[in-house]
Amino acid sequence: MAKGRKNMAPGNMNGMMKQVQKMQQNLQKAQEEIEQKEFEATAGGGAIKAVVNGKKEIISITLEESIVDSDDIEMLQDLIIVVINDALKKADETMGKEMGKLTGGMNIPGLF
Repeated sequence: MAKGRKNMAPGNMNGMMKQVQKMQQNLQKAQEEIEQKEFEATAGGGAIKAVVNGKKEIISITLEESIVDSDDIEMLQDLIIVVINDALKKADETMGKEMGKLTGGMNIPGLF
């Protein structure tokens, strides 16, 4: 055995592997649960609402009639972009928080 290296018994390694597998299962379960959640955002004082899921798919967009103005379509387009980006940001933040709880704050590349 290499000098200065601690003796790692096979039982310790098996225990560690079981812990890693359990963490992977917990991470997968949490990710699946978040993918089922919906995240809502509003813009224009609530005149426009977007809902996305944890898979970052748009579920719905709701517009109040009062903001539909054919003379100012650019404002409406800008509000739609703002509201969708905000809803997606909420989904990302929730995913990060939940995964951080399970990984003990470790940043695991490619996980989320």
